[in-house]
Amino acid sequence: MGFEVILKHRVYFLNPQPIESIFTLKNRKMNNKNQQSIKTIVFDLGGVLVDWSPNYVYNTLIPDAEKRKWFFDNICTSDWNEDQDAGRLIKTATIELVAKHPDYKVEIEAFYGRWEEMLKGQIDGTVEILKELVEAKTHRIYGLTNWSAETFPVALGRFEFLQWFEGIVVSGMEMTRKPFADFYQILFDRYEIDPTTAIFIDDNAKNIVGSEAVGMRAIHFKNPRQLREELEQLGLL
Repeated sequence: MGFEVILKHRVYFLNPQPIESIFTLKNRKMNNKNQQSIKTIVFDLGGVLVDWSPNYVYNTLIPDAEKRKWFFDNICTSDWNEDQDAGRLIKTATIELVAKHPDYKVEIEAFYGRWEEMLKGQIDGTVEILKELVEAKTHRIYGLTNWSAETFPVALGRFEFLQWFEGIVVSGMEMTRKPFADFYQILFDRYEIDPTTAIFIDDNAKNIVGSEAVGMRAIHFKNPRQLREELEQLGLL
């Protein structure tokens, strides 16, 4: 039996819409709204599109897992690397760190001396997503990356997909980095992006928080499959 509607003492029977159709229609409307509200998609590079890891060098250089962890926690730390991402010269950073830890001279100098070996290649699943978005021509596509200005040209020469972006903001060239608000603002100002109509994809939780703090929603990248699912849910793929 259909739904019963009583108007002015008259009874009308309406054919019900299947529950699945109701939810499908609701999801379609939500996706259309998201599609209309999101005009710009911003990608991080390392860890999202580029498979980069110091472990590709140090698994061999420091085979013992505990010693390797100690080295990254106390010598070539994430904070130290991020200083170069924010513009400090590699030569200066290396000399200063070797002076503090002379017993680790070989290991410290390997960080940038063998840096290209840390670039394993592209992350195929994410590059395929990027290609689909670029070819669809429905959104503006940009990059926002923490990367040394001295090593970024290596990536530009190696990865063709870096040419697909309408623009890339590189931390080392701007002398600041994620998750600081001024770095996101450079992207917004340079390319006239309204953060409320943009979405950011990054593998680092700190950068997700930084993005949301300046008004740009974000997706915490875990793997290409998860990213595709979230973009499809938003109606962006």
